[in-house]
Formats: sequence, structure tokens, C-alpha cells
Amino acid sequence: MNMKKLKQLVLCLSLAGIAGAVPVAAQEAPQTEVQDGIRVKPLSRTRVLVPEEQLNQAAAQQYTAMMSEAQQKGVLLPASHPEVKRLRAIAQRIIPHAPRWNQSAAQWQWQVNLVQSEQVNAFCMPGGRIGFFSGILTSLKLTDDEVAAVMGHEIAHALREHGRERMAKSSLTGIGARVGGALISGIFGIDPNITGTVANYAGQMLVLKFSRDEEREADLVGLDISSRAGYDPRAGIALWRKMAALGKRTPLELLSTHPGGETRIADIESHMNVLLPLYARTKGTSANKLPPYRTNVALR
Repeated sequence: MNMKKLKQLVLCLSLAGIAGAVPVAAQEAPQTEVQDGIRVKPLSRTRVLVPEEQLNQAAAQQYTAMMSEAQQKGVLLPASHPEVKRLRAIAQRIIPHAPRWNQSAAQWQWQVNLVQSEQVNAFCMPGGRIGFFSGILTSLKLTDDEVAAVMGHEIAHALREHGRERMAKSSLTGIGARVGGALISGIFGIDPNITGTVANYAGQMLVLKFSRDEEREADLVGLDISSRAGYDPRAGIALWRKMAALGKRTPLELLSTHPGGETRIADIESHMNVLLPLYARTKGTSANKLPPYRTNVALR
């Protein structure tokens, strides 16, 4: 490698490094908003670095590719399957309450699909594209209320734009990598499809590790919308106890990205004074007249 090319390579890498440093310096002052007793951070201003339309298009493409692959492998369960019907019926009740946390959700192209897999996991991608793996239904023997707690949690991540915010904070790194990749490709003749992969953050949508604050928001916002849809919020407590019990026997992928523990259960319990009245209202009664919540598995 001659000295001119070496200097050009160093410049490319420097550009990428500078671009990646900017978002770190642009931290926002912590603030909170309260909606019906649930405290959340305002949606991050940083997220505008990733245009919503662009993100939704990328999510749609990734979701379509994933479901197409699942169909080709014979593991995408059909609309006639009882569990698919159950998931879509639950989603149909929850989705109308989503825009109260993010008005854009009223225009989302919602989809709900179920993949036959032992994975104990579920997700909601930007734009309202929901996916469940059958393992979470069978391994945890979820009631409808508990399915709603899972679904609400995943939808809440999308509503609160947690993924978009994290991508935005790394977007300048991606821009720098793309610039560097293009230049390096031109200089050294490397396939641009290879150098471009370092900047491809669309694939992060399903593997993002959220912070404890984001998980707290997803728990509470998710139970808010599921409670308004007529699902018992106490199912959230049962759900995470089931998760903890199963996790002791088998490492769970869901727990690797969704930290569990008694702290989050205690946080949910501390908001029952807000959540239970919402649910009770859908049943035409008051919170103190509700019967005890009953799951279908003995919990310790």
C-alpha cells in the first residue's frame, strides 16, 4: 500500500470516528411527563435523525422478508390457525388505544403473525408489525390477559420509539461508515456491498437491548393500553413470574433483551392503583370489586 492510499484510509476512518462521536455529545437533559399516573420521558428529539417514513419502510421490508422466509420454510402459521386468530383478536382490541401514546400509530399498517418456533419471544417493529414465536405461548401457557401483556409491552417499545431513538444516536456513526465504506471501496476495489454492511442498522430492530428505564416504560405503557382494551393488568405480574421461573430452567432469549427481576414486578404492582381502575371500567365495576387474578400455572 503506498503512502497516499494509506493517508486516504486514515482519513476515511477518522471521518467515521468523528461522525460516531457526535450523538454521544448531544445528550438531552432528563425530563419526565406524566399521563394518568404513568411517568415517561418525552420522546427524544434525537430521533429525528432517523426519518419515520424511512424507518417504517426499512421495517416493512425486513418484516416482509422474515415472514416470506418463514412461509418458505413452512413455519408461518396460517390465518386459519386458532392461535393466529387469538393473537389477531387481542391485537384488534389493543391497537385502538395505541395512538394515545403516539399519534402516528393511527396511520400504522398493523400486522400480526405467528411463527412456529421454540423461541420464547415476541416483537413489534416500527410501524406496528407484530411477530410472535409459538414458543412463548406454549412454554409459558399464556392466558389471553398474559398474551395482551406481552403484546402491549412490545407495542409500547414501538410507540415510545425506543428503537428509533437508539438508531438515531448511532445514525451518524452509520453515515460515517457509509462514507468511509464508499471511499475505501473506490480506493482499494473492495466490494461496496461488503463495506456497506457496517452501516446497515436495519437488522438491529430485533436485537436491540433496551435500558431499564425503557423496559419500565414498555411495561407500564403496555399495561395501560391492554387494560383499556379490557385485559387484566395483574397478568403482567404473573407473566414476569412465569418468565423468571422458566428462565431458571432454560436461558430465555426474551430475558436477554428484557431484564427481569423482582424490581420490575414491584414497579408494576406499585401502579395497580392506576391500572386496575382502567380495567375495572371495561368490566362495568370498580377495582375493589374485581375477583383475584387467576393464571393457569401455579406460581411461587
